[in-house]
Amino acid sequence: MFEFKIIAECRQTGARAGELATPHGVVETPIFMPVGTQAAVKAMSPRELEEIGAGMILGNTYHLHLRPGAEIIRDAGGLHRFMGWRRPILTDSGGFQVFSLSSLRKVTDEGVEFRSHIDGSGYFMTPETSIDIQRDLGGDIAMCFDECVSLPADEDASRSAVERTLKWAKRCAARHSGGGQALFGIVQGALFEDQRVECSRRLIDLDFPGYAIGGLSVGESHDEMYRILDVLDPVLPRGKPRYLMGVGLPENLVESTARGVDMFDCVLPTRNGRNGSLLTPSGRMNIKNAEYKSDFSPIVEGCGCYACQNFTRAYVRHLYMAGEILAARLCSLHNLYFLVNLMKEARRAIIDGKFQEFRKRTRDALALS
Repeated sequence: MFEFKIIAECRQTGARAGELATPHGVVETPIFMPVGTQAAVKAMSPRELEEIGAGMILGNTYHLHLRPGAEIIRDAGGLHRFMGWRRPILTDSGGFQVFSLSSLRKVTDEGVEFRSHIDGSGYFMTPETSIDIQRDLGGDIAMCFDECVSLPADEDASRSAVERTLKWAKRCAARHSGGGQALFGIVQGALFEDQRVECSRRLIDLDFPGYAIGGLSVGESHDEMYRILDVLDPVLPRGKPRYLMGVGLPENLVESTARGVDMFDCVLPTRNGRNGSLLTPSGRMNIKNAEYKSDFSPIVEGCGCYACQNFTRAYVRHLYMAGEILAARLCSLHNLYFLVNLMKEARRAIIDGKFQEFRKRTRDALALS
């Protein structure tokens, strides 16, 4: 039911093109996965996501646990049927959301006591609870419950979070029943190389079918992120998928792919889209700027998305200035298409033996050093 195989690899960098078999289909990697926080990718329908080529999306354990409740989704036949999505789904553990609540939660070795950001009601989430919720949601890939520290992190605080993450990973593995659903371990350790390596090796001993890298893209520099990925690349098992959580800048996707990462997710394309910020090969474009008032060219010349194929910058800007919902929809669609297809281009470049050329072209377009 779950299998990962590498079909091509860049000799210079180790970037991989793979195939990830799941109960709801084969996922081609590297892949960018749109985030469907509350059983919906904001402003997008499942049909539109299929049309732009999204191969897998995310569901959010924390938010779906609070509303409508995992039991509702279970009784509906699982998250796929509930939201009308036929392709694979990955569900996060809820850990990042719970730990981001700050003053609303209390952490112990047993689990996390927290209050809902919606109505203040109390909850207690344990590794076992997280696994049970994800079982009810019925995603193809579930994540271990972990502790994520904010950056900059104290070395002792990070060490404590690593130890708790490892203890919880064992409990998650013991609770997880399989049934076609894969469970990934999550590597923590902030920006401390020795902690990252130790966490990885101890997770590998538990033999998870895939490994995620958490606790990055939370305020560190790009170089710091790449340093940690460079350290982990030779440590994580080559024959298992690697998932870098919460990363969505185009340059980060390409550079992380060059460091052996296979899977990415981020809310950036839809969040930015709702605010009129558009991804282009040469950087971001704020469509609300006055310079686009009479600009009758597409958002990005040659882009294959519905927005670029049918509308002009002037029209999309007009929609924003008029407060039309269509503006957010078109910009979100374009941004998602851009990232989904950036990874498809990376995959094709790896297979064709031209990844280094693709990487350089992307960096040069974004004026990266």
